Amino acid sequence: MPDAVGQTRPGQLDQIPDLDPEETAEWRESLAAVTKAAGPHRAAYLMRRTLESAEGQASMPSPLETDYINTIPTAAEPAYPGDEAMEARITAWNRWNAAAMVTRGSKLGLGGHIATFASAAWLYETGFQHFFRGKEGDGSGDQLYLQGHASPGIYARAFLEGRLTEAHLDHFRQEAGGQGLPSYPHPRRLPWLWEFPTVSMGLGPLSAIYQARFNRYLEHRGIKDTSGSHVWAFLGDGEMDEPESTAALALAAREELDNLTFVINCNLQRLDGPVRPNFKIVQELEAQFRAAGWNVVKALWGQAWDEVIAKDTDGALLRRLRLTPDAQFQTYATRDAAYIRDHFFGADASLRTLATGLTDAKLLELFQSSRAGHEPRKVYAAYAAAMAHKGAPTVILAQTVKGWTLGSHFESRNANHQMKKLTGEQFRAMRDLLELPIPDSALAGDTVPYWHPGPDSPEVRYLRERRAALGGPAPARTVVPKPLPQPGDKPFQALQKGSGGQEIATTMAFVRLVKDLMREKETGRRWVPVVPDEARTFGMESLFPSAGLYSPKGQTYDPVDRDQLLYYKEAKDGQILNEGITEAGSLADFTAAATSYATHGEPMIPFYIFYSMFGFQRTADQFWALADQLGRGFVIGATAGRTTMTGEGLQHADGHSHLLASTNPAAISYDPAFAYEVAVIVREGLRRMYGPDAEDVFYYLTVYNEPKVQPAMPAGVEEGILKGLYRYQAAQAAAPDAPRIQLLASGTAIHWVLDAQRILAEEWGVAADVWSAPSWTELRREAMECDAARLHGEDRTPYVTRALAGAPGPVLAVSDWMRAVPDQIAPWVEQDWTSLGTDGFGLSDTRDAARRHFGVDPQSVVVHALAALARRGEVKPQTVKEAATRYGL
Repeated sequence: MPDAVGQTRPGQLDQIPDLDPEETAEWRESLAAVTKAAGPHRAAYLMRRTLESAEGQASMPSPLETDYINTIPTAAEPAYPGDEAMEARITAWNRWNAAAMVTRGSKLGLGGHIATFASAAWLYETGFQHFFRGKEGDGSGDQLYLQGHASPGIYARAFLEGRLTEAHLDHFRQEAGGQGLPSYPHPRRLPWLWEFPTVSMGLGPLSAIYQARFNRYLEHRGIKDTSGSHVWAFLGDGEMDEPESTAALALAAREELDNLTFVINCNLQRLDGPVRPNFKIVQELEAQFRAAGWNVVKALWGQAWDEVIAKDTDGALLRRLRLTPDAQFQTYATRDAAYIRDHFFGADASLRTLATGLTDAKLLELFQSSRAGHEPRKVYAAYAAAMAHKGAPTVILAQTVKGWTLGSHFESRNANHQMKKLTGEQFRAMRDLLELPIPDSALAGDTVPYWHPGPDSPEVRYLRERRAALGGPAPARTVVPKPLPQPGDKPFQALQKGSGGQEIATTMAFVRLVKDLMREKETGRRWVPVVPDEARTFGMESLFPSAGLYSPKGQTYDPVDRDQLLYYKEAKDGQILNEGITEAGSLADFTAAATSYATHGEPMIPFYIFYSMFGFQRTADQFWALADQLGRGFVIGATAGRTTMTGEGLQHADGHSHLLASTNPAAISYDPAFAYEVAVIVREGLRRMYGPDAEDVFYYLTVYNEPKVQPAMPAGVEEGILKGLYRYQAAQAAAPDAPRIQLLASGTAIHWVLDAQRILAEEWGVAADVWSAPSWTELRREAMECDAARLHGEDRTPYVTRALAGAPGPVLAVSDWMRAVPDQIAPWVEQDWTSLGTDGFGLSDTRDAARRHFGVDPQSVVVHALAALARRGEVKPQTVKEAATRYGL
């Protein structure tokens, strides 16, 4: 028996009867004698060797697995605190309305999913009735990561509560009018209900771990007491194949996140068939989680199995359960009693004897419906064990039947993920099974009705009372505006003044700015630096001793560089999240911090700084989920561009992340050329994301590792910086009739263009105006807004068109990105348009050689500028050939 509910270990609850207690005692006495005589190491050695021998001679689980049976037997289950009959009626209503909603929508061709919630209904209802804390207490409550395909059941429950109406349900998957329900948990589409987007499978488990970790971070830093918050992640057994699903299991165990519970719905099916046709997904997951250091609770069999297991005197039944592959269990759930009797029990004499006492009805009950995940007492016991366990996170492996209560045509069928509706006859059968008081007359039409027992019915009163006792409705997302005071001028002035004669990269300029902002009295502690193990690359080691690196253990060792000024300092209240080599984990961290304003009512200012293309390219799906979750903060693509990293090469040189970022509507993207542009953009970002009228956007800045003298900010350029374009330097003195061209550049390309401006004037007599374009993407978005406004009768000219209006000559745009990035604005530029960029794979070489290779170095810019003028007849074609020859192009 366990010492306490939830304190379980492999083998601790061995339920095979002991046929020879005396022999067992002799084995135990022998082990004790060896331990006493030779020490524990010798005893452990002998046990390992014995287990190795047993693998070839006895059928037994591996040391990381327990038998295929419930961790908590019925006799050890705690008393159930609820009214089971009442909760069964509530669950039945939710099952009915979820199926009705999807079926009605399917008539419009909208699709939907029924089978997932049907299998998991009690996993959710038991939590909603007895465990999940709402936000009306401390404003945080529990964080619920719910399976995306189960969303119809969550909507059905909100309908029963009165939070949704029939009109809402009838607009499931019909969002264009603004009143519909999104298909899955989408906070951006339904921000008062959903907190976390989870239907991109694998991101939910990863995000849940880092959310639980961030809860501890807030508590340890004294920002908010989150000790009462628990993170629940509801997952599918098929979903666990996603690499992200298990990517951070060790982190959760290492940091002892006992505020986290995974509930994995093991219905043994993924979207097209069995999860492990020839194996056992439950046993595989148990071993994986135990190896990672998690507490594992298996809730597999319903109460009907208890008397059968009790008769298994020699362990034959448990061996058969453990060795039967999942696909065969799925078959048993769909076949008749004779098949089960012959195929499951027929291969072993002990099993045949066991089966003689089982009626056909009992056999069908065992294999078709008696699963722990369908019984609230079993689910409650598992949840109580998870909450009681301390020192490690818990995973509950709950076995169910996919499509349960939807009828034999649905249950355990390979195709049930694609089955979107029930017929009238099937609804009548479902009604009878669930014992719902729906008359035949209500089912006579073509459209199945929703059904509600009434706002004053005993079921609805019970439901509301339970939620009130637990702190209000769930899931729920609540935002109480809490503007942060804006910083003063001083932190920004250092960058706006320029660097004098000192060369600094824009990466370093950003780090210096944030270091100063972290000293701000009102908001400094709310900054959350997130780094995937490249802090020193970005010059951030100066933050180590002052801000500290967060560790729930503090610093339990004497750091090797303790005698140095910038030593590696870990602390329980450390501010920096230095995640190691995991961009996925770092972005999950960032997301938790970026949404803390809603999850906990505490706005935080995260900045996630990553190396080159290992941000948007590697984790674009998470950035999309960040946008869905309405995250706010700063994302910094450091060592940016395809040619600035000398010697790094093809898989490092980033020339396309701005194009990827442009596809994310919530990403406000900038490619600043100078330190003062960084200052202006960050200041505006703080206003837009944390001011009185906070917006649900995040800022993406690319900064470079190329040291340059940073100029002082010219007067009156703030608006142009933020809108994305301003004239930085007018053409140098030239003859009045000199050919003229407009050179636009972003990021580090501004320096190539400035060199080209000089060469054009000195060697070719061409006047060139140089424009800084901090954001091609924001220029394009504003232009598109103007186009849309004109369709509604507004006379709006895009900013880029107005800025360049009257500028003589053609336009040549240059960047360290592929040409498609600046080409975003081409439709709104009235002048002749040409662009240069770094299309293709990166390569290892010096900066100058790489830029020559891609044709974006100053001399290449000069030749292309002359070519653009030649096409207009403003310079001779021979001039272009002469320039190309002179520069060796």
